[in-house]
Amino acid sequence: MKKPKWLGELKEFATRGSVIDMAVGIMIGGAFKAIVDSLVNDIISPLMGLLLGERFSSLAFKVNGVAVTYGAFITAVINFLIMVVVIFFIIKFINTLSRIGRRKKEEAPAAPTTKVCPYCRSEIAIEATRCPHCTSQVE
Repeated sequence: MKKPKWLGELKEFATRGSVIDMAVGIMIGGAFKAIVDSLVNDIISPLMGLLLGERFSSLAFKVNGVAVTYGAFITAVINFLIMVVVIFFIIKFINTLSRIGRRKKEEAPAAPTTKVCPYCRSEIAIEATRCPHCTSQVE
C-alpha cells in the first residue's frame, strides 16, 4: 500500500531541528510554570494573606449570589509577571552570550587581499605575478 504524501511531509516537519527545540522548550516551560505556580500559591499568596487575614487566592466578592474570585485572578497575574521577568532575563542572557561569540569572530583579522610591489611600492593584488604600475615581475 502506498503511503500518503502528507505522511512523509509530516515526518520531515516533525524531525526538523527547530520543531524538536520548540518541543523541548515547551516541556521545560511547563515544568518551570509548575515551579512559579508553587512559588506564588505556596509562598507569596500566604504571605500576602497574612496582611489581609485570609488566604489571598481565596479573596472574593459576591454579585447577585455569584462569587467573583479576584484573589485567584491576581494570583494568576502575579504568576504571569514572574514568568515574563524570568523569560526576559533568560533571553537577555542568551543574547549576551551570542554577542560575545560574534565579537570573537569579528576580531579575527581578515586575510590580506593586497601586497606591496618591492620595486615601486605600489599596492597590488595578492595574486598578481607582475606589477601593473612598473611591470616588474613580483614573487
